[in-house]
Amino acid sequence: MTIVPFMVAWSLRDNTTLINNGTNHGQLIVPPKRLDYHEWVGFDAFSQQNKGELQGHWLIANIMPKAECTKICLEAILKTKQLRLMLNKDLPRVRRLVLVLAPLASDYAEQLWLKDSLLWRLKSAGTQEGDLLYDGYLQDTAKLDPQMVARLTANEKLALALHSDLLRFQPDTPAVSQIKSVRADGNLPEGMLFLIDPLGNLMMQYEPGFDPYKVKDDLMHLLRISQIG
Repeated sequence: MTIVPFMVAWSLRDNTTLINNGTNHGQLIVPPKRLDYHEWVGFDAFSQQNKGELQGHWLIANIMPKAECTKICLEAILKTKQLRLMLNKDLPRVRRLVLVLAPLASDYAEQLWLKDSLLWRLKSAGTQEGDLLYDGYLQDTAKLDPQMVARLTANEKLALALHSDLLRFQPDTPAVSQIKSVRADGNLPEGMLFLIDPLGNLMMQYEPGFDPYKVKDDLMHLLRISQIG
């Protein structure tokens, strides 16, 4: 019985027509690109400590191709937070991942991860002020200062409020080459999204501006078919 899930995943890798039934919203990567996580470096202590989470789970992978994350990049990262929560009972089978492909200043990165943890609170407030603040903080030059952090985390334990499920990794050169080979010109635009299966196969891509609800449809379909991860 332990072999059956791996046989199913292997079959999906070599027979993409099993899932390409005309209903998928993303673009299948044919053939899938195999990624090896062993040489990847965690961008921070949390990611390094949880490196084992990369294997055996479906990965929703955002790409940061530049040493900055503009509005379209940050929006894509925040969409994956929404997307994972929409999976309900299948949430434990999926992890969120950002692949950092260019050197990123630590203070700049700290703001990104802070926004990933907190900006949803502005959006969920459902007020005009909250929406305006949300849109403003999407700009990479806008910073969440201590006063705003305190406002958004009032009456909560700060460490718990700032916790994020987002894994951040710097892939090795062979993995970067594999990822870039998906595009004919080798250039990865900001805001792209990839799905990676539990065996490490880069198998579906989405263009910037993707609809998280459509990605959810594809991912739920894959989860039903594979029963792995």
